[in-house]
Amino acid sequence: MSTTVAGVAIGATLAITGLVFGFWGFLLVAIFMIIGAVLGRIAEGRLDFGGVVDALRGKRSSS
Repeated sequence: MSTTVAGVAIGATLAITGLVFGFWGFLLVAIFMIIGAVLGRIAEGRLDFGGVVDALRGKRSSS
């Protein structure tokens, strides 16, 4: 799936959610989509979770 198709699918999902469930439903679905994307990246090995945690704690892994 190309990034354009993925973007359209995500936009359509969020638009329909916003129309059906209102703002808070839209926000909840958007948060779950972000969490799912991060977990998918971690599962694929494309995101170093330890590096993200270190960055959030203020530790720098590179110079």
